[in-house]
Amino acid sequence: MRRRARLRAAETAAAVLLLLVGAGCGSRLPESDFAHRSAPPASRRTEPVRVGILTSATSPVGGSAFTGPRDGARAYFDRLNARGGIDGRKVDVRTCDDGGSGVGNNECVHRLIDEDKVVALVATTALTYAGASRVSAAGVPDIGGQPIGAAYDTYPHLYGIYGSLAPRTGTPGWGGKVYGGTEVYRYFKREHGARTAAVVSYNQSASAAYASLVARGLKAEGYKVVTEQVDFALPNFRAAAADLKDQGADLVFDAIDTHGNAQLCRAMDEVGADVIAKVTNVQNWTSSVPEDYKDSPRCRNVLWATGSSRNADDTADPAVQEFRAATRGLKTHSQWQLEGWAAAMWFTDAARSCATDLTRACVDRFMSRGTPYTADGLLIPVGYERLAEPPRTRRTCLSVARWKDAEGWVAQGDMNATCFVVPQLPYQP
Repeated sequence: MRRRARLRAAETAAAVLLLLVGAGCGSRLPESDFAHRSAPPASRRTEPVRVGILTSATSPVGGSAFTGPRDGARAYFDRLNARGGIDGRKVDVRTCDDGGSGVGNNECVHRLIDEDKVVALVATTALTYAGASRVSAAGVPDIGGQPIGAAYDTYPHLYGIYGSLAPRTGTPGWGGKVYGGTEVYRYFKREHGARTAAVVSYNQSASAAYASLVARGLKAEGYKVVTEQVDFALPNFRAAAADLKDQGADLVFDAIDTHGNAQLCRAMDEVGADVIAKVTNVQNWTSSVPEDYKDSPRCRNVLWATGSSRNADDTADPAVQEFRAATRGLKTHSQWQLEGWAAAMWFTDAARSCATDLTRACVDRFMSRGTPYTADGLLIPVGYERLAEPPRTRRTCLSVARWKDAEGWVAQGDMNATCFVVPQLPYQP
C-alpha cells in the first residue's frame, strides 16, 4: 500500500470478537425476530441518506480557497441522485460554512451531527478543525477530508483523503509528532537533475515553520538550500527573485499563498530567473493558472504540481472523463474538486456495502477494513493502519503534472509507478 502525507488506518477486531462471541452463545429468539430486525421499515429504506459537507467557504485566506472539495463532492452526489441515488435512496447533502474559525467549526459540527443527524461527513475542508474530537466522539465517519491540520492523524473515525499510519488515539501522530516523506524532492533530483532549491516564505510563524520543514526535506535529499523570507505586509519579491537567480536555484518551493506566488513568479520573470520548476501543491493545481499568473508567462510555463490523485486534465482516463462531464458547469476545474469527487465516491461505496442497514457504524466498518481504496483509479491506493512506532522509511508514489499554456496540466508519467523509498521526517504540527 502506498501513501502520501502519512497513511493507512484502522482495525475491526472488537467487532469481529463480538460476532464470534455471539455465534458461540447462540440465541433463543425466534426466526421471525431475526427476519424483522434485518429489514428496516419501508419508510427507512426509502428515506434520503443525509450527509454533511463542512467547509471553510469563507475564511481569512479567501472566499474560494477551500471550496474545491465541496464542489466536487456535490457534483458527484448530484449525478448519483440523477441516477437513482444509493439503492433507490437519494442523498440529501447538508452543507455548513464555518467561516474559517474554531467557534464556527464547532457550531457546524453541532448542527450537522446533532441537529441534521448526518450519517457521515464527506470532503471536510476546514481551516481550523476545532470540532474534530466531537466528530470522533460521536462515532461519525469523516470521509476524504483534506488534512490541513493534524486532526486526521489524531482521532479515530476520521479518514483523510491521503490516509494515515498513526495510532489516532487522541494525540497527533506519535507522541505529538507527525511524519512526512521526501518523495517530491527525490523526484526532481532523480528525474530532472536538480541540485539547488530555493524556499520562499513570509516572516510569519506558520509560513516560516512550513518553509523550515521543506528545507529539512531538501537537505535530507542532498540539495543546496537557499532560503528567502519576505515581509508579510510589504513583501519585496523582486529582491528574493534576484537572489535565488544569483544563487543558481534549479527549483523554487514556497510557503506562501496563491497571490504571493503570482507576485513571486512575476518578479522571477522580471529579473530573468530561469529554473527547472516552480513547484506548487495540490491546492494550486487549478485551471485558473492563466489568470492567476497572467503577468509571468515564463514562470507560468515552469509551474509543476505534485499530489496523490490523477491529473484532472487527464481526460483520456474514463474516471476523469466522468468527473469532467459532471463538473462542466463549474467556472474552473481543480485537483481539489477531483479529490472531493473521490471522497463522495468513497462514501457511496461504503454506504452500498451496508445494504439496508445504513448506519454510521456500518460506514465506519467499511472505512476501517484495511483494504486500499483508489476511487476507480483516481487516487493512489490509500488506506489506514495503526502503527505503534513511526516508520523510518516508506515507499511512496506521487502524481506529477506540469503546466503548458497550449495543453493545460500535463501528467508526467504514471502516478502508480512514480515511486520512491524515502525517509520519514518528524515535525511538530
